[in-house]
Amino acid sequence: MDFLSRLTAGGVDVLSSVMVLGVVVLLVSVVVMFFVDVLQTEDAIRRNYPVIGRFRDLFSRLGEFFRQYFFAMDREELPFNRAEREWIYKSADGVDNTVAFGSTRSLTPPGTVVFSNCTFPTLEHDATIAPSVVIGPQCAHPYDAQSIINISAMSFGSLSKPAVQALSHGARKAGCWLNTGEGGLSPYHLEGGADIVFQIGTAKYGARKPDGSLDLNVLCETAGHDQVKMIELKLAQGAKPGKGGILPGEKVTPEIAEIRGIPPGRDSISPNRHPEIENNTDLLDMINTIRKVTGKPTGVKVVLGDDVWLADFCTEIQRRGAVHAPDFITVDSGDGGTGAAPMPLMDNVGLTIREALPIAVDVLVKHGLRDRIRIIASGKLVTPAEVAWAYCAGADFVASARGFMFALGCIQSLKCNKNTCPTGITTHDRRLQKGLDPEEKSNRVANFVNKMRYGVGLIAHSCGESHPRALERRHCRLVQGDGRTKALDKIFPNADILNG
Repeated sequence: MDFLSRLTAGGVDVLSSVMVLGVVVLLVSVVVMFFVDVLQTEDAIRRNYPVIGRFRDLFSRLGEFFRQYFFAMDREELPFNRAEREWIYKSADGVDNTVAFGSTRSLTPPGTVVFSNCTFPTLEHDATIAPSVVIGPQCAHPYDAQSIINISAMSFGSLSKPAVQALSHGARKAGCWLNTGEGGLSPYHLEGGADIVFQIGTAKYGARKPDGSLDLNVLCETAGHDQVKMIELKLAQGAKPGKGGILPGEKVTPEIAEIRGIPPGRDSISPNRHPEIENNTDLLDMINTIRKVTGKPTGVKVVLGDDVWLADFCTEIQRRGAVHAPDFITVDSGDGGTGAAPMPLMDNVGLTIREALPIAVDVLVKHGLRDRIRIIASGKLVTPAEVAWAYCAGADFVASARGFMFALGCIQSLKCNKNTCPTGITTHDRRLQKGLDPEEKSNRVANFVNKMRYGVGLIAHSCGESHPRALERRHCRLVQGDGRTKALDKIFPNADILNG
């Protein structure tokens, strides 16, 4: 017993000593931080409130977490609220995504979309699959595309290897296309066997000469893949019109650098426009050169600031002949997404898709080019209602980027511009990438596409149409300032809109 007593007493003494040592270390640390804070001059809060002021930064960082999970209501968050994300998550999981009791969305704010249901909706056995639409019928290799929802531009570099693999396999399973983004064509884009839209950004990544100009030989080699169906020349991106792509150096791995044709480990910053394209004449020359050497439908991605440029562009097309027109125009939204962008551009530049898409359609109709040029709508269209609205407004196709990121498991942690994405989608940290299984996530991508098609079909059937491409502006109404709704064809009156 004496031995046990001494052993126990010894243990207590050791524990007491450790506790005392811990208190001493804590006090010394506090004293050190106190003097560091008082003597430094960079942070006024820490200087005036030493030690305590350090908690401000901690609480600011934690606030982002607490708002998302505890305090924000289902319809409050931006850029995407919890209700939108949950619909995508459930759709991607392939589980029941219906809701109960009543809508949590306010249906009275101005601008709210309301679809005009008919008394005798389309019966299920009368419903049809949306017909395919041919892009570039006069090209050597036209593209007969069917899917009403497709994967918008996201580059390998902005996205991780497993994320691109999952999108590639998922796109093939769903029968939609996958846009490479401006980072070039990687083996992972091709891996799944999906249809590919190869994007050429202002830096010409994946098809550039050492001086940054377009290398037509490399472009022909890239476009020679049977999977590459179209070429998209990017003029601007919705989240940052007037600014090129930004990929931090820590995300420029040797593999990504090789694909892009740039040095590894250095920031990948694209010019804010194509240096060799100074006007509409130059633009049409470039489009026709790319189309001629590749034989593939070629179009442009734009962000509208008004209707003036597009009207001038159409006038130049008419002067040269419709055969010189782009085969498609991708209209991106001023509230579109990106991996990294300056806040002034992200918040305040470019028309949103709600205004830009009807304008683009109307300008093409006015100049007699609507049947010649297909329109792809892009930018924050992640739910069936938003996609259905785009078809009402006159789109031929809809493409989404962030919708598919959510399908992959994105939690909107807003860390895309870092190399610390917790879901492995936008990071090249191998440890974080382990959480993203390409095979499992590819199924989620396909599920999301199928649920989107089903949801947009429900709206079309409710409006009395057999498929989404039959939707017209008369089927959609917008809430006005007085609380009443007004049909989209009255807000943008153009009786000639036939959706291509």
